[in-house]
Amino acid sequence: MEASSENEEPVSGEVVSVAHALSLPAESYGNDPDIEMAWAMRAMQHAEVYYKLISSVDPQFLKLTKVDDQIYSEFRKNFEKLRIDVLDPEELKSVSAKEKWRPFCLKFDGVIEDFNYGTLLRLDCSQGYTEENTIFAPRIQFLAIEIARNREGHNKAVYTSVQDKEEDKGANRGEPEKSSSGGEQEKEANEGVNKSGEAPM
Repeated sequence: MEASSENEEPVSGEVVSVAHALSLPAESYGNDPDIEMAWAMRAMQHAEVYYKLISSVDPQFLKLTKVDDQIYSEFRKNFEKLRIDVLDPEELKSVSAKEKWRPFCLKFDGVIEDFNYGTLLRLDCSQGYTEENTIFAPRIQFLAIEIARNREGHNKAVYTSVQDKEEDKGANRGEPEKSSSGGEQEKEANEGVNKSGEAPM
């Protein structure tokens, strides 16, 4: 028993150390590989949770923040013609695009916690997170695009695809067909949604 408690202390200390490091301003660091790895791991975990949500619950009904309406309205006011089903990285990362995105993002400083935190964003919303289909984006950019994808029905393809596969698995095993509103995956995803109906994004 004593040996296991000795192993737990360094892990707890390491977690506290990483959490502290991640809370410091970016200017405090150069290109520290340990910090970059911690950020990348957190971004990947976020991506996995989000993909599970849109695979398990009809994305049209997801609420990612308390201010989804404000984010969506500002996004479409500023980027009304931006194609969001399949993103062009130049529309997000070019010098001219960054000039247009910067004021939009800064509107949410103090409104969205960690609004500029790095997240992974899918380029083609009908596909999952792969190296070829993923770019790094600030959290507010991720939220704006994904809220729009959800509301405009673009993420429905992921949900439908996963639900169809689940039904096929059940049919192949001779199980009764599950209704589109039921299923274990949806139950698991709903456990990830808080009482106010928001996903922990």
